[in-house]
This record gives sequence, structure tokens and C-alpha cells, in this order.
Amino acid sequence: MKAVGYRQSLPITDGQSLLDLQLPEPKPGARDLLVQVKAISVNPVDAKVRMRSAPAEGETKVLGWDASGVVIETGTEVTLFRPGDEVWYAGSIMRPGSNAELQLVDERIVGRKPGSLDFAQAAALPLTSITAWELLFERLQVPSGKANSDNSLLIVGAAGGVGSILTQLASRLTGLRVVGTASRPETTEWVRELGAHAVIDHSRPLSEELRRIGTDSVSHVASLTRTDLHFTEIIKALAPQGRFALIDDPGPIDVAQLKQKSLSLHWELMFTRSMFETADMIAQHRLLCEMAALVDAGIIRTTVAEHFGAINADNLRRAHQLIESGRSRGKIVLEGF
Repeated sequence: MKAVGYRQSLPITDGQSLLDLQLPEPKPGARDLLVQVKAISVNPVDAKVRMRSAPAEGETKVLGWDASGVVIETGTEVTLFRPGDEVWYAGSIMRPGSNAELQLVDERIVGRKPGSLDFAQAAALPLTSITAWELLFERLQVPSGKANSDNSLLIVGAAGGVGSILTQLASRLTGLRVVGTASRPETTEWVRELGAHAVIDHSRPLSEELRRIGTDSVSHVASLTRTDLHFTEIIKALAPQGRFALIDDPGPIDVAQLKQKSLSLHWELMFTRSMFETADMIAQHRLLCEMAALVDAGIIRTTVAEHFGAINADNLRRAHQLIESGRSRGKIVLEGF
């Protein structure tokens, strides 16, 4: 089968950083689906793993998590899907990735693809949807429903992949007042389109920007990028007994600053369930199916911003470069081999 992978951790400008490959076809285990990958999207984790996790000498690693495709074979204990089903998923960081014509994925972390989206549109959503959903409803424990609420959510990095979904979920499924951050005119407009009640500039002190829009403090913060840079300002912005969640990998932060306000700190990693095969691993199957229903109902929209063409090493290098620039908006998708 065709695939794209790497043998060394190299800068993305190096022509050997990602390679077109021919690999053996995988065989499904008991709870696996064998999926013919139709489309993928690229996330910051792709670039991080490429640079931080070099394959062993003589081995090749295939990246990629977000995917949509068609089930072509199932393992002996699979009950949720059958061949021919159209699916979407974000995979497991412990297994070969979606940058391949065929991929194995555990049925418990797979959902049915939204019928209203094509494969490329669908591939943009799984990883960011799972991350945003778990962060909002499980880590920050925000109740769903539009009941009147005095609470508010500050999303730092609202124009990125996760932010683009989190802004929609929070503004459309909860009673929170949603304040997103962006720093360029095009990303500010994007965040407004996705439902943010206000947008502030994260290139300026967050607490000052909040006061500029008449907000003294917020009850919840989701920090999606550069948490170490914004940490002190986030503490200033949070109300006493507020909740603070993050997804990135910041440099050292002084958690003692949380004490005076009795702030709680929550980390979200959507790979935790599949990495440890937790007892509630199937929650991601249910979550993705619920997200598909929200998409088909027109409540949540796809966040595709760029279509980079076919799945090959050249196009994936371009996608990684844009991700690493920190200037991407929404999601980058690739489709077909």
C-alpha cells in the first residue's frame, strides 16, 4: 500500500523529512477495523511527533491521526461496524497513522461519518472535536444547555483547529459567554463567524484586553497555545475558584500562582483513552456519533480552511510547514493517493 512516513527526525524543509513509501497491508486484530483512508487532516501533533519521536534504526514511522474513509474488513469481535460503512476517527498515537491507503483502528474510537459532509470535510473534524468536547464537558465540567448563566469562557488561540470547534460547541451548546482570542483581521473574523460573543487580541495582555470589552474576569479558560507565554495573564483573568484547562506543552509554569484564587488546573489529551485502553474508551465512539448528528443538523460546521491536494510527501511537507509557522487557520486537509 502507498503511505507517507519518515525514517529520521528532520526539519520539514529537508526533502527527506517525509517520504513516499510502499508498505505491507495491515491485518485487523479482534476489535479492529481495516479502513480504506479517503482523506486526512494535519494537526500540530503531526509535526511534534515528527520532530520528537525518531524511528529506530532501519524502521519507518507513519504519521497522521485525523481520517475519514470506508471500512473494508473487520476483526472477529467487532460489533459496531461492518464493511462498507463510512467512518471518521482520530486514531491512536500508539499505532501507525492515517497517512496511508489502509489503516487499522479500534472500533471503540471510531464514529459514523456525517452524511452531509464529503470525506475531506469530515477529515477536518475528529481530533479537534474530541479534544474540544472532552475539554469543555469533561475537564472543565461545563453543563450543556442554554440556561441563563453568568459564567464565561476565554479561549486562547480560538482560530486554530481545536479553537474552531470549541468556539462552536461552547457558543451553541452551553450558556457560556464565549470570548476568543486572535491577532490578525482574518482570524478575528473567523472566530466571530464561529460564534464567539467577543474577540480580543492575544498579542496584548489578556487582562487588559478583557477590561477593554467590559469584562473584569472569566470563570473558565481554555488555553490552546503558548500557555507559558500567557500563564500570568490567564491567572489575572480568572475569577476566584475558576477552572483552567490546557492542551499544549508549555515550558515551566508556576502552579503556585493558582493557590490564592483556588483555581483548578486540567490537562486534556484526547489520546489518553486509547493509549491506556481505559474502561470508558468507547466514549469516543459515542462522542463522534453525537458530533456527526450535530453536523448533519447544521449546528456544527466543518473547519476546513485549506485543501492541499493528494496525500503524498510533497503536499504533507507543505502542510507541516504551515502548521509549524503558527499561522494556520482552521484545518488543512488532503484527499486521495
